[in-house]
Amino acid sequence: MGKRRSPTPTQRSLALLRREGFVAAVVERRLPRCFVIVDAFGLFDLLAVRIDVRGGVQATGGTNHAGRVRKLLGNATLSTWLAAGNRAEVWSWTKRRRRWTCRRQRLDAADLGGAGAAARTGGDSA
Repeated sequence: MGKRRSPTPTQRSLALLRREGFVAAVVERRLPRCFVIVDAFGLFDLLAVRIDVRGGVQATGGTNHAGRVRKLLGNATLSTWLAAGNRAEVWSWTKRRRRWTCRRQRLDAADLGGAGAAARTGGDSA
């Protein structure tokens, strides 16, 4: 038998959002025959809504966290998304002591100025 495959960062994030009471959906899509994945608005892998909050999540492996933050901050659509009252977060997954942990970074309008945005860590959870 083959080795069991580990869930993707998107699958782990979807499960965590649902455990936290969100209605969530995967919104990235694979283009047929060209091995390209397209994110919703060029920003998010997941969209989530709960009675008190709505937002988008870019899910990734731990080593790609900073790159995904730069990707979101470099997309002009992010300012419109945030101005509409939505949240934007990057969630990166790493395995520590045989357990998956999620690092969450919330992006807000202050990050769009560019001053130290990629260096920020922490933030609220979705």
